[in-house]
Amino acid sequence: MLTKNQIKLIHSLSQKKIRVRHQMFVAEGVKVVQEFLNSNYKLVEVFSTDISYSKFSSNFTEVSLKELSKISSFSSPNKVVATFKIPSPSIVNWSGLVLALDAINDPGNLGTIIRLCDWFGISDLVCSETTVDCYNSKVIQSSMGSHTRVNITYANLETVLPQSKVCYGTFMDGVSIYDQKLANKGVIVLGNEANGVSKEIEALMDSRISIPRFGGLKQTESLNVANAAAIILSEFKRNPTEK
Repeated sequence: MLTKNQIKLIHSLSQKKIRVRHQMFVAEGVKVVQEFLNSNYKLVEVFSTDISYSKFSSNFTEVSLKELSKISSFSSPNKVVATFKIPSPSIVNWSGLVLALDAINDPGNLGTIIRLCDWFGISDLVCSETTVDCYNSKVIQSSMGSHTRVNITYANLETVLPQSKVCYGTFMDGVSIYDQKLANKGVIVLGNEANGVSKEIEALMDSRISIPRFGGLKQTESLNVANAAAIILSEFKRNPTEK
């Protein structure tokens, strides 16, 4: 049976400051929770209508569907809610292809980008300190467990980007990505949804790339940043040039 303290803690983990204080986050749903259970993430507690989850932890609480709804952020809870410890990030491998995010605000965008990194084999995702927290519940859900296969680091981009051999910045007025020789090493920088790459980070770029518009009127202002990430990563992986 759920206690008031358990309910209170899980609700409070929706706030970044509480996640940071406890170094914990919440995962929900069979698919997402299973991904974390199968990884190196440390399970804290698991709450489920399915008693089979008791095999994963002595800190298992069997709950009714009504109780599960008290701690779930879903309108229709999906069997299980669990809390996990936030791990320390690993050292970034700057010798490979790294994706960097400059002030991404939308949790859904960040979660999708994490999943794209997983799909395209990008091991390291470096986020500016102004990017939304990757352990936000909406990020966790939209990444669908890809956190477990992508090393996510928060850092001052002005300080860490110079460690890379080459930096590709994404801009509306850049050179078409289809007309460039793309390295299989370096950093690709994606900017804020509304303002793009900041002036401070722009100054560090070695190459300015863009995704050209093909529509007849060409009046679309911009692409969603997650959609842009998918196109860009696909092109880098399609036919990279050694550098």
